[in-house]
Amino acid sequence: MKNISEAVVEKKRVALISVFAAIFLTGSKFLIGILTGSLGILSEALHSALDLIAAAITYFSVRISDKPADSDHHYGHGKIENISALIETFLLLITCSWIIYEAVHRLLTGKVLIEITVWSYLVVITSIIIDYSRSRALLKAAKKYNSQALEADALHFSTDIWSSTVVFIGLICANFGWHYADPIAALIVALIVIYVSYKLGKRSIDVLLDKAPIDHIKIIEDILNNTVQVSTFHDLRIRLSGANVFVDVSIHVDPSLNIEQVHRIADEIESRIHQKINRSVVHIHQEPEDNKRPE
Repeated sequence: MKNISEAVVEKKRVALISVFAAIFLTGSKFLIGILTGSLGILSEALHSALDLIAAAITYFSVRISDKPADSDHHYGHGKIENISALIETFLLLITCSWIIYEAVHRLLTGKVLIEITVWSYLVVITSIIIDYSRSRALLKAAKKYNSQALEADALHFSTDIWSSTVVFIGLICANFGWHYADPIAALIVALIVIYVSYKLGKRSIDVLLDKAPIDHIKIIEDILNNTVQVSTFHDLRIRLSGANVFVDVSIHVDPSLNIEQVHRIADEIESRIHQKINRSVVHIHQEPEDNKRPE
């Protein structure tokens, strides 16, 4: 219980820091974007505004996801993290719609004049530094506690670094008179966001539909195949729910073994799975080897 409490505190802390960072970046980008008329910076501001919403959703989801199972939620509340990531996907797609529309409009109408100031560069450079710091902090916590919500945020903000870099290059080009670089940079940002949206959305839907995780299946199959007391196994089922991994499997053992020996074998397998897969909940059904499941 202590480890879970520590996990909740640390996950909440990094998620809350991400919220404050998003507030600062959103306000800064909108202010500089409006003052300079840069679509690249305004597109980044809108992106950061949705980042703020996503970060807030992530913060509340990690607060709820580690609540223990109850009479209404037998498998806990972990999937709130996956729902959070899916909502984040929709928010990213909304960003893309506005960026693409405005960028194409400016390219077609020729309204691409912008004012470049030192603040334009400063806000983008600051954004890159902050996004780099928080994406590393989020990814570290995500890997440590197997949190998909934090991992989604980390992936999101790591791509923000690339999109901000593209905007920075666009500003440099515009400063030398090639103003079309700004809306073109905005379109590149939109393409990056679409790519991130696809990855986040697909992964979230896979988990919500209980798609079997191939990497986890291989780990467990290797453990079972290397357990000499297990003659065969079947009905291996794995489902993800937030940070938790639920595993069910039936194993066949020597029928001459007593209940205590069979139970010890199952405990050993569970222990090895726990070592390889964090936050795993394992249920093993034991059967005598002469009662194998019919083909």
